[in-house]
Amino acid sequence: MIVELRLDHQRPRRWIRQLIASLEAESHKVQLVWIDTDAKRPAGLDALLELERLLLRRGRRNGADRDAGLLAAPRGDAEPADLIIDFTTAPHTAAPTALHYLRPLYDGVAGEDAALAAILAGGLPEIAIRDEISGAILRAGQPSSEVADGLGGALDSVMFRTGTLLRAAIRSGPQPSALSPLTPNEGVSDWPAGFVLRGLAKSIALRIYRLCCYSPHWRIGWRYTDDAGIWASGDLSGPDWHSLPSPGHRFFADPFPVTWKGRTFVFFEDLDHRVGKGTISAIEFGESGPIGPVVPVLEEPWHLSYPFLIVHNDELWMIPESSAQCEVNIYRCVSFPDRWERHATLLSGVEFADATIIQHDGRTYMFGSSRDGGGGYSDTLSIYHAPDLFGPWSPHERNPVLLDRASARPAGYFVHNGGRLWRPVQDCTNAYGGALGLAEVTALSPSTFAQTVHHSIGPGPRWPGRKLHTLNRCGRLELIDGTSIQPKLALLRRDDQAPEPAKPVSAIVATATPTPSRRSGR
Repeated sequence: MIVELRLDHQRPRRWIRQLIASLEAESHKVQLVWIDTDAKRPAGLDALLELERLLLRRGRRNGADRDAGLLAAPRGDAEPADLIIDFTTAPHTAAPTALHYLRPLYDGVAGEDAALAAILAGGLPEIAIRDEISGAILRAGQPSSEVADGLGGALDSVMFRTGTLLRAAIRSGPQPSALSPLTPNEGVSDWPAGFVLRGLAKSIALRIYRLCCYSPHWRIGWRYTDDAGIWASGDLSGPDWHSLPSPGHRFFADPFPVTWKGRTFVFFEDLDHRVGKGTISAIEFGESGPIGPVVPVLEEPWHLSYPFLIVHNDELWMIPESSAQCEVNIYRCVSFPDRWERHATLLSGVEFADATIIQHDGRTYMFGSSRDGGGGYSDTLSIYHAPDLFGPWSPHERNPVLLDRASARPAGYFVHNGGRLWRPVQDCTNAYGGALGLAEVTALSPSTFAQTVHHSIGPGPRWPGRKLHTLNRCGRLELIDGTSIQPKLALLRRDDQAPEPAKPVSAIVATATPTPSRRSGR
């Protein structure tokens, strides 16, 4: 397919090269048309972005940087285009050969200034891809901002996810969006210097904080309940939460419990701040809480986390996250709990985080947060399916099936309740792992997917801290995790001292009575 990109002559940016490369990787021929528009550029914008690059990113370039070399591309039509993608605010004029004329919108408005307006207002915009010929919205999504450093980083994240949605629209056509319609923004201010300077000040404060404290520092919470806990109450109420003790220089996160051969263990990410690489450890739980020491169970040369566990063919398997390797590997338990061997690679060549498996209607589905080389890590949900746990795995027809910072990334085991399928999700609206959502999966097949988030749960008095991002259960044992402040200075802490148990609080949420069976995603 011949794809014509129409671009603002005043704004040649590096993200355009990224988009060209990704379209050419899918066998499209790309040509550029530069358009002079009447749009007034924000005063001093490029100088501010350069200041950010030098001070905030320490010279590292990103997609928001100016790239004048792109202007050497032809300014006229080289060949009649099959598809036009217009990033400008100019009126659309489609070639007779064009089947579609796509225009990205940011909070309902075209052009880079619309994206900047949303960023300067304090968030990233909703992205929508509109076909100017039919007027239909083909794809829409809300990007996450965990890698959006400053104004330039935010613009880079937005444009990367714009490319994600464009390629999805080209590959698989329109997909209904469950996102709420947003009010169009009112344009960007002439002088966004205040935003940039505040971002630089925040960055300096964060660096000072990280000199004094480990950041982020996660901790695991646990309790026993006789009912379905959070899935029944929809909040953090009920028995008090207790923190799993950890050394001060290590954090524990992503708890996954399992009862196997008559013993219950919780497996989790174990990260040593001094090394910066996660391994998988486990601890046994008895009738009244953890017993015995933390046991190391799996280490690789690369980072491991999110140790998803599943029973299959009467054996116990683990699928830890290894997205940095662009692989999804599965390990077989050789001797419970601490001996595992790598058995197979289920997916390769994909950056796929938090693989979570469910068997549904005779097929096996793998959910995970995908990333196509840039943008946030937590806003894009992709699904793969197979006849069996060991494949062969095929991508969902609509991948990525969802682009939503509030409900894409998995947060633990699936659960069944009264014939309905639910999944905990990470709500990264305000920050990575900031809160939990409880989502009902209302459609799932190799060609369909839909979910409805009924409730959201954040940290509070019963679980103090800034974040809450995993929910799992095994029998009466319920587990969550979140962040806490952990000073580096020995005078301010004791490495052998566990955080104080959290004190009660209320939250928000719903009804569901899960008992995740091993067969349904454990």
